[in-house]
Order: sequence, then C-alpha cells, then structure tokens
Amino acid sequence: MIEILQWSTLATCGLIAAARIPSALRGENRSLFYIFALMTAAILLSIEAPYTAVDTALGGVNLANLLLRFVIFATIYFVGIRVTRGFGAEHAYRLITGKAGMLVLLVLSLVMVGVFFMMDTAGSSAGLSAVAGKDQRHGALVEYYGAAGRAYPSYVSLVLLPAMVRAVGSRLPVLVRLAAALLAVGGVAIALTLLFPVVPPEWGAVEFVVNYTAVLCFVVGLALIWAARVKNSKSFGLARTSTET
Repeated sequence: MIEILQWSTLATCGLIAAARIPSALRGENRSLFYIFALMTAAILLSIEAPYTAVDTALGGVNLANLLLRFVIFATIYFVGIRVTRGFGAEHAYRLITGKAGMLVLLVLSLVMVGVFFMMDTAGSSAGLSAVAGKDQRHGALVEYYGAAGRAYPSYVSLVLLPAMVRAVGSRLPVLVRLAAALLAVGGVAIALTLLFPVVPPEWGAVEFVVNYTAVLCFVVGLALIWAARVKNSKSFGLARTSTET
C-alpha cells in the first residue's frame, strides 16, 4: 500500500509538472512549474529505489537524504511565497520572507546539517533506517535530525493556515475556496509530523499516510488555483505578483 501511495503521488505530481512546461516556456506562471518540479524531485528521493541510486552516485553516505531535506525546504518556501502573495496574506508573507522567517530557516538548516555530520552515515539507507539501527546514540541523532527537517515545513504551514481558513470562508470562487481548504488540510498534516517522535513504531505506516496526504493536498490545491485562473482570465481577487513569472 505504501509503495502504491508513493508512486501514485509521484505520478500525479510529475504529470502536473509536465503539464506546466509549455506555460513555463512561454514565461507564464513559472513559479508553479518550479514548485511542482521540486515536489516531484522530493517525492522521487523519498522512494527507496531512486533514493539508493542517487545516493550511491553521491558516495553512498546518505547525502541524498540531506539533499532531500533541502529540496523540501525550498519547495515549502516557494509554496509559502506563492500562496501568501496569491491570497494577499501580507503578514504571513513577512513571517516567511522577513527576518523571522530567514532566522528560522538558517537556524534549522544549521542544526540539521550539524546533526547529520555527527552521525556515521555510511551505507545508503532511505529514511536513515540503517543509520538509526546502529546504536542508541545514532537512533537519537536520527530523531533530532528528522525533527529539524520537519520543523521548517511545519513553521511555514502554520504561518499559512490562518490565511487559508479565511479564504475558505470568503466569497472567492468555489475552485479557489476548495484549493484553500486543501492547502489548509495539507498544512495541518505537515504540522502533525512534529508528533512523529511519539508515534509507536508499529504505527509507522501512519507517518507515510500523513506525509503523502500533505503532498497530495498541496499539489491538488495549487493545481486548482491554476485551473481557476485558466477558467477565468480574471484574477478572482488574487493579485498577479512577481512569483508568477
């Protein structure tokens, strides 16, 4: 079931990214293409076979996992910019791109990199499962590393949540309100990943469901915003911004 969820999510995201290529080549809404392309790369790196192939090429020391984390950071950052500018959420935009947001990003990135290099990461292992199993110290370090990697996406998601809730209750067109609802659900799902350290090992499948629910909600939500723009050339109150080029 988990593999089906992984590959179906990858296919969905990849198809949407591919559908955006003609518009991106024309210079239209390139930010959406970049977001979908980054999401596709992140999903690809989260699947064992592609992960192992990429990591082996990088030396077999799980640098692919660190790369995956930064791809996720970049994706959620650009999603945050796209959504806040699109929905006119200026306060949320400042919390993501201003000094506070940059400080959160910098601190969590440094912590994540620091913990990564404190571990013996030799031997490609998706999710660092083999690294965590080496001993108690490595198990704890993998938990800290994972927590740092989940913290920034959770921060951005929680910043976006109030604006999405307001949009759901607004008079915006149905497609846009549905998109906002999906983005809100995706944001809640990402925030729930902070609770992963207390999830019993036998419930490991729940983590995959939560992760891929978040991804699918963001992918479909952004696609619906795009569809709404295509349906009607008017902005529906969503201002065009520099993020659309």
